[in-house]
Amino acid sequence: MQEFYSLMELLVALIKDPRTAVLFIFLVAASVNDYRTYKIPNWLTVSGIIFGLIYSAIVPFSRDHGFFWALGGLVLGFLIMLPLYALRVMGAGDVKLMAMVGAFLGVTDILYAVIFSFIVGGIAALAFALYAKALVRMLLNVKDTVQMVVISAVGGFKPEVQIDAQKSVGKLPYGICISIGTMTYAVAKQLGYA
Repeated sequence: MQEFYSLMELLVALIKDPRTAVLFIFLVAASVNDYRTYKIPNWLTVSGIIFGLIYSAIVPFSRDHGFFWALGGLVLGFLIMLPLYALRVMGAGDVKLMAMVGAFLGVTDILYAVIFSFIVGGIAALAFALYAKALVRMLLNVKDTVQMVVISAVGGFKPEVQIDAQKSVGKLPYGICISIGTMTYAVAKQLGYA
């Protein structure tokens, strides 16, 4: 019964403070675009970033956490995902999408949203590899990537991580994973599970 009341509180919170509802709308739009085209358009992420920052300046998260808290979340979300883009594991749109999420959630919550997104992404990658009957190939690609990163870190040179098209398991629209992970975290937090 407590979960029902928490869910009702979530619905009331979505009406009273539309920050979460607008974030969900942006995430759904990004997921649809990523599914259709494997791209997340800049106009979508930039619009979300602007909305998240301005809204946080006008309606702060709390008395002490306003615009700069949202800006910190944006920067942290961007910086966490940037190495994955540098390794060509993730697209630039995915990095910008996580930065947008940070502008909506702030510094503390972006860390949890990233963790939830990584968990959803890992499950999706495993399911995708199993469906494509390429689990062993995917695990070998992960091993090769990690090995190259470690060797380059020890050797002090830029990693040259590229997976041949023949060895690739395929493309995963990671924006969907970011969206599901972020929404799951927001709902779990409201229900008291996160």
